[in-house]
Amino acid sequence: MKKKKKLYEGKAKKIYSTENREQLIQEFKDDAITFEGQKREVVKGKGAINNQISAFLFNYLERFNIPTHYIKTLSPREMLIKSLEMIPVEIVIRNITAGSMVKRYGLEIGKELDCPVVEFYLKDDERHDPMINQSHIIPFGLANADEIKIIERIASKINAVLKSFFLRRQIKLVDFKLEFGRYQNKILLGDEISPDTCRFWDISTGEKSDKNPFRFDINNMENAYEGIKNRILK
Repeated sequence: MKKKKKLYEGKAKKIYSTENREQLIQEFKDDAITFEGQKREVVKGKGAINNQISAFLFNYLERFNIPTHYIKTLSPREMLIKSLEMIPVEIVIRNITAGSMVKRYGLEIGKELDCPVVEFYLKDDERHDPMINQSHIIPFGLANADEIKIIERIASKINAVLKSFFLRRQIKLVDFKLEFGRYQNKILLGDEISPDTCRFWDISTGEKSDKNPFRFDINNMENAYEGIKNRILK
């Protein structure tokens, strides 16, 4: 499968068309972008690590009948995916208080929530991805009521499956972001699942293995990504 036209380039990935209109190539970049795009660095090997982790986790989720856009891995940093009509809403699942949730509500960091919190954000970099809810999503024409129910159900199942998966590896899945799209009248999980989109804490030491704590230290970021890859793929 060969790349044709570049259709999209974001902070962490490029998307290319192929000779098959229903299939795309997703290429992971080594770029690390923080502070809402104000700081950009290149982290050697990050793209290949995120590609490996995402491919592994997509395959794992498929075993639990969770539909994803993943087809196969093409190269160290490329995967073949189904061409989705992406829904411009980011779904964030929070299991433990951290990040913006702590700042927004004045909560103590590290508190395990009684049940997962599901948040919706409009995917709009210019407006810094504002939080929205179902009362916005439906009238804005982003998704219909049935699609929202399906997305919430799949997201909750993904959370349950991945929490158990990571706990067996002595990792807390603190929170993570998901994106979904339409494919042949079905809702599929798209985008990626990697340290770029998840917040991981070691159960024993509390060590953080995602991009958030490493905004000022790119070398540590390389080590953290490699370490979490080895624990996931073992």
